[in-house]
Amino acid sequence: MHQANNVLTDAVSAGKVPFAVAMVSNDEGPIYSFATGDAKTDHLASERTAFRIYSMTKAVGSLAAMILMDRGHLTLDTPVADIDPTWNDLQVLAGWDGDRPVLRPQQGTATIRHLATHTSGLEYEIWNADILRFIKAAGVSPRNTGRRAELQSYPLASDPGTRWGYGTGIDWLGHIVELVDGRRIDAFCREEIFGPLGMRDTVFEPHALQDRLADIRRRNAEGKFEISNFAPPSKPELYGMGQALYSTAPDYLTFLRMILNRGTLNGHQVLSPGAMDTMLADQTQGLPFRTMRSAIPTRSVDVTMPPGTTHSFAFVLTERDQPGKRRAGAQGWAGICNTHYWFDPAANIAAVLMTQSLPFMEPAFAETYDAFERAIYAGL
Repeated sequence: MHQANNVLTDAVSAGKVPFAVAMVSNDEGPIYSFATGDAKTDHLASERTAFRIYSMTKAVGSLAAMILMDRGHLTLDTPVADIDPTWNDLQVLAGWDGDRPVLRPQQGTATIRHLATHTSGLEYEIWNADILRFIKAAGVSPRNTGRRAELQSYPLASDPGTRWGYGTGIDWLGHIVELVDGRRIDAFCREEIFGPLGMRDTVFEPHALQDRLADIRRRNAEGKFEISNFAPPSKPELYGMGQALYSTAPDYLTFLRMILNRGTLNGHQVLSPGAMDTMLADQTQGLPFRTMRSAIPTRSVDVTMPPGTTHSFAFVLTERDQPGKRRAGAQGWAGICNTHYWFDPAANIAAVLMTQSLPFMEPAFAETYDAFERAIYAGL
């Protein structure tokens, strides 16, 4: 896998990424590790570098809900309003009357499956111009405040179960886990996931990681990287399981190894094999993926998935072989600051490629990710 080193070193030298930390594992343990560039001023990137992993948090939130399903406390088809009746107060943004948003009652029944698969109607304003317009027109606070009231602050972009649209469903899912289990979601994750798996560097508050927490760089109008202040809210009322976590490459690879081992790692069973099968199965019920069209170009470019992409309960699911890259059945996702991962049961590998940069999936990063993945598979 030496060629992967060259890919990442060349990408940093060319200014495609500010730095990179990459690791690959099979079900038994790591088989590749490499870091290059400065994670922060005068601090070289390494396996110990800590990251704001943003939407890589979603898989952890989905696992938390699946643990409750494994214990008989929830099902895929449990109506969200059965757990929190305030869900039914959410309305659908149906259009515009001039500059006034037109809202109507939602139709259909939102379920736990809908929350997990981004088919509940909740969509991020980063990839939905109408939701961004609503935020400005209604004068509501921007997302990421950490207040529980935020769950009720935004309308649905569509009726539950009618289309795929990337959004805040996993924040709601974490809230549901709290209501069903009785513990705060941070305590639940520490006691049920991070503790058993030994993920000591995966946390909701970054204080212990501060000396090794990487800087975020945003590409400016001149094409150069500059430091950007961007972080989840500290000590919120509700830790949003769509974006709240900090972690490291080795820790997240541990999480992925547990999945390769069908729910068990180092003698600790987090999920039964049957529940793992459910978590990894296509759960989109035939709804096609839609291109994530950026409404905020400084945060993300448009994101298009390869043909044959669906969504399991916790991950984006690849249902066709990608020549020279991951195979059918591989799954993964990413965080908005360009922390990425996938696992491929057919090849028995899991991988992470992590930096801290914006915009999400800009062409320079996408080229690097593609070349890195091809180098990994060429070296297997």
